[in-house]
Amino acid sequence: MRISAILTLFLYYACSFAMSNEPKPIQTFVIPHSHMDVGWVYTIQESMHAYAANVYTSVIDELSKDKRRKFIAVEQEFFRLWWDTVATGTHKKQVRRLVKEGRFEFIIGGQVMHDEAVTDLDDEILQMTEGHGFLYETFGVRPQFSWHIDPFGASATTPVLFALAGFNAHLISRIDYDLKDTMQKNKKLQFVWRGSPSLKVQQQEIFTHTMDQFSYCTPSHLPFSNSSGFYWNGVALFPDPPKDGVYPNMSLPVTKKTVHAYAQTMVENIKQRATWFRTNHVLWPWGCDKQFYNSSVQFNNMDPLMDYINQNSKEFGVTVQYATLSEYFQALHQSNLTWEVRGREDFLPYSSESHLAWTGFYASRNVLKGVARWASSKLHATETLFSRYRVSFPDGPVAKDWALAKLRALRWAVSEVQHHDAITGTESPKVADMYIEHLSQAMMGVDEVLAALFLLPHDLGTPDILGTNYRRKGSHQPLEQHIIVYNPLAWNITTFINVTVTFPMATVFDDNGQPVPAQLGGLQHRKYLIKFSQKPCSGGPKGGFTYVAKAVVFERRRVKDWSKTGKRLLPVLNECYKLLFDQDTNLLHSITDCLKKRTVAVTQDFWEYQANQARAEALSDNYIFTATGFAVRAYEAVGMEIVPGKIVSEIRQYFYREEGDKEYSYSITTRVPEGFKSRLLCHRLEQTYSLGPLAVNTEVTLRTSTALKNNRTLYTDDNGYQMMKRTYRKFSNNTVARNYYPMVRAAYIEDDLSRLVLLSDRAHGVSSQANGQIEVMLHRRLWSNLPWDLGYNLTLNDSSVVRPTLWMVLGSVNATSRLYQREAILLQHRPVVMPIDQPQKAWLQKEPRGRSLVQPVVLPPNLHLLSLSIPGWNYNSQDSLHLSDIDSGEDLRSKPDYDRVLLRIMHLFEDGEDPDLAKPVSINLKEVLKGIGEVRALEERSLTGTWDITSLQRWKWNTANNLETKNKKWSTSGLEAFNVTISPKEIRTFFVHFSSISF
Repeated sequence: MRISAILTLFLYYACSFAMSNEPKPIQTFVIPHSHMDVGWVYTIQESMHAYAANVYTSVIDELSKDKRRKFIAVEQEFFRLWWDTVATGTHKKQVRRLVKEGRFEFIIGGQVMHDEAVTDLDDEILQMTEGHGFLYETFGVRPQFSWHIDPFGASATTPVLFALAGFNAHLISRIDYDLKDTMQKNKKLQFVWRGSPSLKVQQQEIFTHTMDQFSYCTPSHLPFSNSSGFYWNGVALFPDPPKDGVYPNMSLPVTKKTVHAYAQTMVENIKQRATWFRTNHVLWPWGCDKQFYNSSVQFNNMDPLMDYINQNSKEFGVTVQYATLSEYFQALHQSNLTWEVRGREDFLPYSSESHLAWTGFYASRNVLKGVARWASSKLHATETLFSRYRVSFPDGPVAKDWALAKLRALRWAVSEVQHHDAITGTESPKVADMYIEHLSQAMMGVDEVLAALFLLPHDLGTPDILGTNYRRKGSHQPLEQHIIVYNPLAWNITTFINVTVTFPMATVFDDNGQPVPAQLGGLQHRKYLIKFSQKPCSGGPKGGFTYVAKAVVFERRRVKDWSKTGKRLLPVLNECYKLLFDQDTNLLHSITDCLKKRTVAVTQDFWEYQANQARAEALSDNYIFTATGFAVRAYEAVGMEIVPGKIVSEIRQYFYREEGDKEYSYSITTRVPEGFKSRLLCHRLEQTYSLGPLAVNTEVTLRTSTALKNNRTLYTDDNGYQMMKRTYRKFSNNTVARNYYPMVRAAYIEDDLSRLVLLSDRAHGVSSQANGQIEVMLHRRLWSNLPWDLGYNLTLNDSSVVRPTLWMVLGSVNATSRLYQREAILLQHRPVVMPIDQPQKAWLQKEPRGRSLVQPVVLPPNLHLLSLSIPGWNYNSQDSLHLSDIDSGEDLRSKPDYDRVLLRIMHLFEDGEDPDLAKPVSINLKEVLKGIGEVRALEERSLTGTWDITSLQRWKWNTANNLETKNKKWSTSGLEAFNVTISPKEIRTFFVHFSSISF
């Protein structure tokens, strides 16, 4: 018996030992999803009708049938349209239950999956805030994970923003093919990203997962079938879904005969993927573009397939389960591994193959990029003005519901166009027209709001801006016109305004009766009076600020005659610069920095890449830029005229494609402003260009050639947030295109002595192809015969005339470091100019108006008022109380909150960028905002406003240089609560509550 007992004990331990050495099966997280482009080939309306509405209807129905099933929802625009226009009451109850159960999970949560290359910081934050506000108000959920599977490259700004919004992990996919291959082999597709060199680690670090070579689509190849794999619902049909439910290319159903073959294919793919990652967990995305519109077919085939694999998991070495993205990241987090850290490097530009550089879209559809930025600027201005109005005059005659509805329409349109196939210019022409239409209509609505805020009396006891203080003068008086100029920034600014008039002479006065030039305070507006006359004004104080400007025309110069140049130089000067123009070429010759007394040779002209002249695999299209050779000069002759002035001088250069052309093909208009005792103004050389219609298959650049020794090193901005150093790289293929980078707001080149900065009013592509050069791709017109382009109408036959603006700043590195960030914002948010009447007989004031009683809101020069708005979301700031409100069934969306103001302030400088301006700044928000009203309460929030900063505890990931982190606490009690210190590159977000006052 004893021997038997010992033998049994021995066998038990032996068995246990053998079992403990068996390899653990790979744990596979099957994540059902549908990639639903908000635009691209089909309009929003077409997509909703053909498939998008059916995705949510059928997914909700199918998840309700089986508790194992799960789904992730990404872009909010389609979901919100479905929720508001399609979903029944039963559907809404099902969604709420599934969200609570964690089986229907919102990922990213923004209105769209925004592009990362050509989008601006302001608009990325806006579209996330719009989506997050809806989700939190409606469901009480706050997305904590990203799913950036399709943007064409990854910026280092995006993970910072996601971290500030409260995300725990980030997911990307499209990075350079060769880099991804190396990362796969070395199991380095996952890392902790710290995208900002200035922010504290705990504020910004975020775990990042890079999808492997299969990306976000289920592997489509089936060795046993000609149909695509795992897409049992087939391919979506446009314009109408089939009545019989039979779609093209539906995969073979899972049956007893096919299940083993399906299982082998799926398991082989899982095992291949497992070799590229460090843990025993595999993310297996199940879906692709436009999938799950017939979810019953999808789940009814995947259910038995997954059951079969799990029943044979020992044989396969794999287990599979339906999962949400949060479950996958939770498994990784619990693995407790130590992860490598990635710094501020981004993944731009992006190439999918050696000859396919996705750098063309940086400049595609220039008009759309410009309209999108213009709309964003107008939205910002109207938000700030409406916020002031609501705080100061809560019972004023401007209907708050009407105004908020107009603002929300523009928020929606601006958010929508940030999609990665929208502002990128990679959509079909009809979709581009749709975006323009949505933006234009929404801007018209906001113009109505601006007019109401400017012109209606602020309360029933106050006259309007013309009102009863004026009476008509006699008919013999000259004509006059009134305009309003509003400064949407929290800085005092000096600038010049262009207003088109129909009379030869005009004198301008401000609302105090003083002749302009004038200065405008932060968040202030002033009325200006333009008096017209048929003859020049007489001297004296009333006419002393009006100047007659006449153009001096120079002879057109042919390129072939440029044998002797640099002998006849014509100066144009202001307080900051001396520009020399060569009369033998009509081109810019040099710029002298008057402060440093340093002269830099500078020439500007247009060059073009002739596209689609070579082999079929190397064609340029909406996405791709493929240089088939070096750029060639885009003109044969140049004309010039100069309009000297005492406020601003203007140099107009006209470039003729052929020397005998009557009409120019390109132009540069350079405005050289006087400083008016403000060196900030005279440092800015404002240039506007005209290009188009282009010849087919040309890509046109503005080339600025200088004597700077930059060794082809370039600096460009990442989404307007931070500057990235771009070192020129050589490749075996496509070197020109792979050295192009996105320029959203700024780019510069420099050497030890000087820096040349270009600031942009919209996104472009930019490169330094030779020492001392910076070239900006401004316009593209392309046609190819590739089946892909023709099939989806993505050939970019853009025949438009485009008129972008760049501002140029030249100076020492130290001087320009203090200027360019602020100047970029001044370009983006130029004053709003609104004519409030047509030229008419003069009006006479009964009594002097005196200075406006509206006090300015002014921040220090290194801080920027990023947002001042009334979102309208009606959720309780305390999460537990808000969830209680939701559970009670209260309809929160029907009662907007007009008393909560969203405030964001951003520090413009990187740590160490400037000895004075790059330091932390302490301000008292009660004092800063007193021009709006009396601040009574302040809450610090996450970037999109849905988290109280004191309750936000993001996951901590182990890294080699781990630092102990603690979330900062924010107190709102007493006066000390209003003191805020903002460090370099910080974005601080607050809910502000005012005690209403009247002026």
